[in-house]
Amino acid sequence: MQRDLPTGTVTFLFTDVEGSTKLLHELGAEGYAAALAEHRRILREAFDTHGGVEVDTQGDAFFVAFPTAPGALQAAAESLQGLDAGPIRVRMGIHTGTPHLAEEGYVGVDVHRAARIAACGHGGQVLISAATVALMGTDGLLDLGEHQLKDFDEPVSLYQLGEESFPPLKTISNTNLPRPTSSFVGRDREVEEVASLLQEGARLLTLTGPGGSGKTRLAIEAAATLVSEFKAGVFWVGLAPLRDPALVAETIGQTLGAKDGLADHIAERELLLLLDNLEQVVGAAPNLATLVESCPNLRLLVTSRELMRVRGEVEYPVLPLAEPDAVELFCARARTEPDETVHELCRALDNLPLALELAAARASVLSPKQILERLSKRLDLLKGGRDADPRQQTLRATIEWSYDLLPEPERRLFARLSVFAGGCTLAAAEDVADADLDTLQPLVEKSLLRHTEERFWMLETIREYAAERLEQTSHATELRRRHAHHYLALAEEAEPWLREYDSDWLDRLEREHDNFRTAFGELDAAAETQLLLRLVGASFWYWAPRGHLGEGRRYIQRVLGDERPTAARAKALVAAADLAADAGDAATVRRRATEALELYRVVGDAWGSAYCVFLRAMSCAIEAEWEQGRELLAEAVRLFDELGDEYYTLETRRRLAWMYQNLGDVDRARAMHDENLRRARLAGNEQLVGTTSGVLAGFAMNAGRLEDALELLRDAIGIHRKLGDILGLLFDLHRSARLLFFLGRGPEAATRLLSKAAALHMEMDLPPEPWLAANDQQTVDGIHAKLDDAAFAEAWAQGERLTLDEAIELALDSLD
Repeated sequence: MQRDLPTGTVTFLFTDVEGSTKLLHELGAEGYAAALAEHRRILREAFDTHGGVEVDTQGDAFFVAFPTAPGALQAAAESLQGLDAGPIRVRMGIHTGTPHLAEEGYVGVDVHRAARIAACGHGGQVLISAATVALMGTDGLLDLGEHQLKDFDEPVSLYQLGEESFPPLKTISNTNLPRPTSSFVGRDREVEEVASLLQEGARLLTLTGPGGSGKTRLAIEAAATLVSEFKAGVFWVGLAPLRDPALVAETIGQTLGAKDGLADHIAERELLLLLDNLEQVVGAAPNLATLVESCPNLRLLVTSRELMRVRGEVEYPVLPLAEPDAVELFCARARTEPDETVHELCRALDNLPLALELAAARASVLSPKQILERLSKRLDLLKGGRDADPRQQTLRATIEWSYDLLPEPERRLFARLSVFAGGCTLAAAEDVADADLDTLQPLVEKSLLRHTEERFWMLETIREYAAERLEQTSHATELRRRHAHHYLALAEEAEPWLREYDSDWLDRLEREHDNFRTAFGELDAAAETQLLLRLVGASFWYWAPRGHLGEGRRYIQRVLGDERPTAARAKALVAAADLAADAGDAATVRRRATEALELYRVVGDAWGSAYCVFLRAMSCAIEAEWEQGRELLAEAVRLFDELGDEYYTLETRRRLAWMYQNLGDVDRARAMHDENLRRARLAGNEQLVGTTSGVLAGFAMNAGRLEDALELLRDAIGIHRKLGDILGLLFDLHRSARLLFFLGRGPEAATRLLSKAAALHMEMDLPPEPWLAANDQQTVDGIHAKLDDAAFAEAWAQGERLTLDEAIELALDSLD
């Protein structure tokens, strides 16, 4: 390793020759060797002039480290100028970070990020990261917006040296737009018009038309052409399963990863949102209009069967396909050649895309002429009044025609499956709708039912028609009841696993979130308040880990009106107390937990009683009533231990040790944590092993056992990262910064870690922790002894921009 490599804050420059193989063929071996040598001379001269140290050279690529960001940029600019007259064009990437310097060279995520930035550019282009720009300003730079780099979870902001035009960067598109597997036929003019409206200033553009007219596909295709123009990305938000307008903003926020309010998250980002199927939650329109007005660079592209009728809305009616496009679509799907019969069939279907798709699904057993004959009879029978929308009527006729062709078992199952929102598993279809594979498969093959990722689901238009058919039977009420009972049973089956944060069960319930919403609505409409209380009491365990706290609190408020003293009410009261504890509301925790405890003792639920004692202790902790909290937790430990619940015995002992620590009995607290760690390892309780390892790392730091602290903290970070435990990782970042302070190294890295931890604390809306604030203040005081105010502010700003993965890598690299 070279001993003169810069340390601390370092700016990396990666270079690479574009089209080197092509140049070799054009110039010949001797000519290319001479050009490459000249290119190396020019670059090395520029690097040396501005303080660059050559870290590595491989073939025609350089890896150079600079002590300053301006030096790296000036070296890049002079290199391009020197190469201008020659045949070689070089792409360059510049990024600043605080890497770990090991014997073999630099180690850390910043090295990989710099290399990725260089790789996504083009010959003659210099790309600069936001971290570098923060150190020198944007003069002479072009903002290229946010981009997704390979192997990095969060998008990065990139800038370009100079105003020259280059092709789009070779990055991963910052978008979640669906990628339809079928070809896109026709609509080229419409795609261009929709894209132009958004480019020319339309901030809220609504595509209107009946179900099946192709609104969604047109919107997706138009949005896809604009991905490179919106620096913060283009995102699709499916609203079809929703029925509560209040959930629209939450659903958008979950898609974008917003933690601190949707408007604050979007702010001035250049963003396009495609809101798909808004009609059933059109009540959210005023709030969406307000969102657009408060976020100056936001555009909304909406599909709906009706206008939102809000200020600033621009309508774009989605008309049927032009006949040539309709014929092309039918022939492509039916794998047939166009003739006059096909033209006549498409006209009979009003050239509606979904109608054509459904008709083409029959082409494997019927000729176009046979399809037309059957369809014509059905259309005549279903002709509506003069004021009816013929497109809707035609689509209804098409779906009804497909339905009428089904054998009776398939008809019956088709209607019954409409009871599911967001699809269902095979097991759910069997239990609720009496489904079997022999009946499900034909529905999939006839395009009335879809099957992806082990779930069966319907296009929303078809599902609405199926629901109408269900309502015409005598079984609708019973099916809705069975649906609600199925998902209540699923929640109660999951409850013991959710209590222990089982990730597989958490994922499973998240996939059924829309069905749980539907079940809640079904039970609410039927005034089944006791069942509602059971559903809330069982399912609340997954609300917090999956970000549904706001929705959960609304459910709780609606169900607690039933004050009958039942076990079901007790479970809902526990849910209310638990969510109040997350918010730091000690009074509500105490009131709800006390009432639940009384009910549990009446009905003889020992586990529920123990958990209520635990919750009452948490209310004491919120108000720093440590002695009373210690007494309650000691009682909870005894109760869980008698029940043989090792998980909650250890979890409660962990909190009890915390109480002893706050009461000043540090030796006893540490001994309890040591014993807990031993028992957690024996029980295979990874979460508690990770949490306790982090806590014991803090004890080791305070005792000066820094090598022990390093080992324990590395274990904690590894486990929390594996489990996706964000709260655990937050505390690990705090402790990593503190350990760096104790070790007397890496003040910049420590500052960045503290900054990211503080940002996470705010995002998660966690109540303040006095002990944590005291530790952090000690760390900050130690950092200020080594960094001046400007350097501290710079490192703090860099930390705020880190992703969680980047912060974890920084912690591990710094502690290595």
